[in-house]
Amino acid sequence: MVHLILGNTGSGKTTYSNQLKKETKGILFSIDTWNKTLFLTDKKPEDGLDWFLERIERAETLILDLVIQLENANTDAILDLGLSKFSHREKFRQFASKHGFEIKTHFLDINKATRLQRVLKRNTEKGDTFEFEVSQENFDFMESWFEKPTAQEMKGGVIVRE
Repeated sequence: MVHLILGNTGSGKTTYSNQLKKETKGILFSIDTWNKTLFLTDKKPEDGLDWFLERIERAETLILDLVIQLENANTDAILDLGLSKFSHREKFRQFASKHGFEIKTHFLDINKATRLQRVLKRNTEKGDTFEFEVSQENFDFMESWFEKPTAQEMKGGVIVRE
């Protein structure tokens, strides 16, 4: 099973994914961890969104190869990859369909005020799910960047609300 974890910044995707990992004994892929480990130390101040998107694409190429291996080993893959855009999510749905993998979408539909509180707390406390600081500017950008999943996308999926 391939699990797609959706939600805007601060919705609790990584916390939810870690719980799902325990329940399913699956393997978790969190793009924040990959970005921090592989790319953030190389980022220059002038590097913007395109810089990140190109690196995310490279990481996802490796992740998809690992998902195939996990499926062949009957192990769930939990994809906490941002998945903010319909087209990005569609890439993974088409991949699953092409390979005959079962897919389940999980949408954390949490209101903006709660998510902002969580981000500010995470920035301060730097706890288990902290990978890098999310600025107010980045949080605000993601508000306009994130595309809420459609009813069709969520067919057979899980919606988590407060």
